[in-house]
Amino acid sequence: MTDNPFKAGLAARKRLPGFWLSLCSPTVTEIAAHSGADWVLLDMEHAPNDLSMMPDQLRAARGGGAEPVVRPPFSEQVVTKRLLDIGVRSLMFPMIQNADMAAEAVSWTRYPPHGVRGHSGTIRANNYGRQTDYLQTYARDLCVIVQVETPEAIANIPAIAAVEGVDAIFIGPGDLASSMGQVGNVADPDVQAEIRRATDAVHAAGKAVGILGYGEDATRRYHAAGIEFVAIAGDAWLLVRSMGQMLRTAREDDQNPTGDGPAKGDKA
Repeated sequence: MTDNPFKAGLAARKRLPGFWLSLCSPTVTEIAAHSGADWVLLDMEHAPNDLSMMPDQLRAARGGGAEPVVRPPFSEQVVTKRLLDIGVRSLMFPMIQNADMAAEAVSWTRYPPHGVRGHSGTIRANNYGRQTDYLQTYARDLCVIVQVETPEAIANIPAIAAVEGVDAIFIGPGDLASSMGQVGNVADPDVQAEIRRATDAVHAAGKAVGILGYGEDATRRYHAAGIEFVAIAGDAWLLVRSMGQMLRTAREDDQNPTGDGPAKGDKA
């Protein structure tokens, strides 16, 4: 039995909302991880996170209830090994095109004879050598998610999902749209049809599927389509929307003054 509740939730095909974090801030990670979300994605691919910044974000997430999932800058063995050594146990590998790539990614997360992960005895993942059963227990908590981001990858979902050690598949809607000649247009009917095809293929293989779906409308739509784990918002996205909306409200108030002063309970 796994001690990773996010991995268990994926296996049970539960609905698992999460937040996509790209501001590289332990404080933001702490706020998001303690929000009640089931997972937070710490992005290294499209955010300026580097390896030395990750341990503090993992510490910030501890005790919050949300599993920190790390997306490395690219799918590569050495980066994976170093992330595992600092205590990452849930990984999302970008741009996986076929079963061979998925199997290779899984192999980076396992020690021989089940994989090719290099061994070090004093790492954060094993409490600097204090956890003496780490080599016997680490694999049960590993969660490997692979991203499909092109029609080629979607066509290969049955084989990708069959790879032992792949726990779930995440659809990258932005790159999928770009690969279909619809840069920035995820709402294109053909792109949405491809997302539905991917969802059906993942479910037919018995695995959970995830996607980026910022905002209430997208979240509801993807949940209605049966997608289990949806990134319902991003930290930068939330700030941009909230700040913009508050400024619009403030300027509307300036243009339509009521003269009533602060509401009861407001503090100057």
